[in-house]
Amino acid sequence: MTLAPVLGLTALLNLYIGIRLLPFLPGPVSSTLLATVLLALALLIPLGLAARRLARPPAADRLTWAGMLALGLFSSLFVFTLLRDLVLLLAAVAAWLEPRLAAPGLAALSAEAVPLLALVASLLGAFNARRTAQVVEVDVPIDGLPAALHGFTIAQISDIHVGPTIKAPYLQGIVDAVNRLQADMVAITGDLVDGSVKELAGQVAPLAGLSSRYGSFFVTGNHEYYSGAASWITELRRLGLTVLVNQHVVLEQAGERMVLAGVADFTAHHFDPSHQSDPVAALLGSPGDAAVRILLAHQPRSAATAELAGFDLQLSGHTHGGQFFPWGYFVRFQQPFTAGLYRMGRLWVYVSRGTGYWGPPKRLGAPSEITRLRLVTAQH
Repeated sequence: MTLAPVLGLTALLNLYIGIRLLPFLPGPVSSTLLATVLLALALLIPLGLAARRLARPPAADRLTWAGMLALGLFSSLFVFTLLRDLVLLLAAVAAWLEPRLAAPGLAALSAEAVPLLALVASLLGAFNARRTAQVVEVDVPIDGLPAALHGFTIAQISDIHVGPTIKAPYLQGIVDAVNRLQADMVAITGDLVDGSVKELAGQVAPLAGLSSRYGSFFVTGNHEYYSGAASWITELRRLGLTVLVNQHVVLEQAGERMVLAGVADFTAHHFDPSHQSDPVAALLGSPGDAAVRILLAHQPRSAATAELAGFDLQLSGHTHGGQFFPWGYFVRFQQPFTAGLYRMGRLWVYVSRGTGYWGPPKRLGAPSEITRLRLVTAQH
């Protein structure tokens, strides 16, 4: 999309916010302030989205920062303005049905509340997004899991989106937190980067410091294919990660074997036909007596095929849990699961809310996570 349509769209949407709020604000100072903010948002959002075409780093990164902060604030302003209109409509219907329910001051009060709520939501969301993700502990009960594998731990990170606003120090904080878990293995379920190897190799370098008993395993997400997946696969292997593209490895602990497989992103074939996501192919040649079979797949919608292929557990990301209100309600239209642990037939599916963020540095109602999954023997 070119800059002009985005500029026109953001201008129209900010105009809607202005029309609905400005006439009801008390005094010229507050009206002028909001009008100035809306004008700035209408300009900064398209400039931030087009930053890489308009400038070079570090100027492009600064412009992206400004645009993404503006997008986060605009999103809350727009949503709260829509909700305000809905409240006013319901209040008008109520007053028409029963005049004693009329609330003449509601329009002015709600117009003042919308910018304040949007600002608070954006500040809190930025704080949540920029802090190092908290550890979420999840037990996964596996039928027939041998005692030797009971307590096996996986540290999962996902959807970090290293790029214009997420750099090496942010990633280093994640690596340090993962290493403190002393997990048996580390799983990275895609969307690590938003940019090329040339741009971001130095920012991703902290991943070489990940430590666990069996190593770190990576599968591609859709954003790797936007950023040059082949080059990133080579670079991540150079850093010591095992990249699984419709492949598997066999891990052994106390005589019991576990199959760990990984598939390319669900949409990978649109970019590279040889990367057609295929859970069945990922299991080919694996030992039939494996005690447990685990699949790393970026998108939850790989689950149906994974269950048919005979996997016990699928680890995914992609959804961000919606990242911030109200987008979590829309994830279900594209993915079968949003966030957390689910059951599909014999298959457990865990969907991470992501360890970083994409777009606006904003998380509200969907906190980022580093997940420590523990395999346990199912109790019946």
